[in-house]
Amino acid sequence: MKFPALLLFLAASATATAYAATPDATVLQRYPLGGDGGWDYLTIDPVAHHLLIARGNRVMVVDTRDGKLAGEIPGMQHIHGIALVQKSRHGYVTDGTANSVHVIDLDTLKTLHDISVGGKGPDGIVFDPATGHVLTMNGHSGNASVIDTASDKAVADIALPGRPEFAVSDGRGHVFVNIEDKNELARVDTKANKVDAVWKLAPCDSPSGLAIDAHSRRLFSVCDNKLMVITDADDGHQVATAAIGDGPDAARFDPATRLAYSSNHDGTLTIVHEDDANHYSVVANVPTQAGARTMALDQATHRIWLVAAAPAPRHAPVKDFTALVVGSH
Repeated sequence: MKFPALLLFLAASATATAYAATPDATVLQRYPLGGDGGWDYLTIDPVAHHLLIARGNRVMVVDTRDGKLAGEIPGMQHIHGIALVQKSRHGYVTDGTANSVHVIDLDTLKTLHDISVGGKGPDGIVFDPATGHVLTMNGHSGNASVIDTASDKAVADIALPGRPEFAVSDGRGHVFVNIEDKNELARVDTKANKVDAVWKLAPCDSPSGLAIDAHSRRLFSVCDNKLMVITDADDGHQVATAAIGDGPDAARFDPATRLAYSSNHDGTLTIVHEDDANHYSVVANVPTQAGARTMALDQATHRIWLVAAAPAPRHAPVKDFTALVVGSH
């Protein structure tokens, strides 16, 4: 049955309003995964229904339908981020110790080959659909390395104004990256392979996670001083700030619900509603688990995946590694 466009719009608006008006999000499931080693970024592969976890020296793969371990991809050193290219069904995994990117097959869960990059300490990574390139954010050399996914070769290095953290693409030829040590946001022209704008994020201190609303052209930086800073992606002016939990490390935005998320080390997930492009409201601080500061958004279910382990002293062995799923009933 076909519905008039107006009715479809109203239905979508009602769905978004319902999520904002009923901040009843909670931890719906906890899935014990176990295993040793620390972890970093989380990524959802919606085609395979997989959660990919950068887990020290391997990629841990979890089935998002039942929370069971679907497999592991070994043979790595110290990995951080994973970018997906759905057209080729390849994943690109940054290895900060090897100064390389491991290319994995998302269907067979095997490593295909490795790509050396010119930068040092590749950490965050993003796929730019406008160019078909993957960009690694190199924390130890303050630049970004560019990989052409058609040839799987590194083709350029882009100087950045400081130490990069997370990055996002707008799909139109720009990648945005938080500059952690300068409290700035840099915009990269991915066709020219150069930074074409740098914006101050004050009062933000040490921005880490970054998300984008590509429709409203808004960027969401989460900061160590318990702030989310919302920036205009076109001219860099600061639109708004919102209070978040302590120790954030990741941000996500769900375009269907117009909710922005910050996962925080203090064991909270802050949920911020985009009332309109210039106004934002904190609608919930969901109790999760201490240390659950990295996350992935499953846009099919509108649920957030986090991981955490039992509290322990720094450098102590990891115990009780668990995945948590946050959503509304």
